[in-house]
Amino acid sequence: MTLKYLITGATGGLGEQALNYFVANVPASEFAAASSNPSNRARFEERGIAFRHVNYDDKESLETGLRDVENLLFVSTNVFDNARRDKQHQRLVDAAKKTGVKHVWYTSLAFGGFSDDSKAAVQQSHLITEKLLKESGVTYTSIREGVYTEAFPVFLNWYPDSTTVTLPADGEIALTRRGELGEATARLMIQGGHEKEIVLLTAGETITAKEIVEIINETTGRQVKFEIVSPEEYVRVHGANDQGGKPREFFEMVSTWWADIAYGELRTTHGLMREVLGREPTSPREALRQLLTEDRDFTWHQNYVNPPQ
Repeated sequence: MTLKYLITGATGGLGEQALNYFVANVPASEFAAASSNPSNRARFEERGIAFRHVNYDDKESLETGLRDVENLLFVSTNVFDNARRDKQHQRLVDAAKKTGVKHVWYTSLAFGGFSDDSKAAVQQSHLITEKLLKESGVTYTSIREGVYTEAFPVFLNWYPDSTTVTLPADGEIALTRRGELGEATARLMIQGGHEKEIVLLTAGETITAKEIVEIINETTGRQVKFEIVSPEEYVRVHGANDQGGKPREFFEMVSTWWADIAYGELRTTHGLMREVLGREPTSPREALRQLLTEDRDFTWHQNYVNPPQ
């Protein structure tokens, strides 16, 4: 029996948000959730959601899990090891081609906007995956997803007790609510089209780190200072004793993100998200005010090696 939609990464942030839209708007017989962990089957089937085991490290599970699928939401893996990620993505693309998936919807990243020459290290694996999809001959759409508004603490290395935000550079970022990205991604799949295209989903405005700190202060009554230092000083300050336990190498990587942001790599916005949602996406400023009004001590799990429970 053909399955119209399969959502991978259904226990993760973006995949879960996309799945929620399907649950609320699409007949249960038309979609299924996928996870790399077979023990997650019960949590979905208890909700009446069909389940498939899809592990990017397991060729057999890929070929079984992708069988008879029309539209596949291919959520990129969240590992920082690009070599491993490239192998995982290659396996999935190969399996999608072998099993005859009709349309692969890949969640890429918005560094570089629509360009294919982004210098951002974090974007390189996505560019490689887009190349794999193009060369495979499968019908695909690469959805370059905006940076999550909710992830601002990891970009700023901000914690609820931070008194200063120290960065190696600043620049404009089209921060976008994760829930809205999930909804827009699901809507895009359901609407169809965009075959063999790269599309961009972002909020309609940008914001800088300095402006984020101003909103933190305005919304929570804090007096957090903002300063720009050299990349070397940035790595030294944060890499020695990070509150979240992140190693020096993490800050060396983030330092390159900020160099790319200063260059304008996250400045590009596009109206597709507004068109797909049928409403204006939440602006970065309003989204941040919402987050910090609801929880003045807002945190983000990726800011911690071992997130607090």
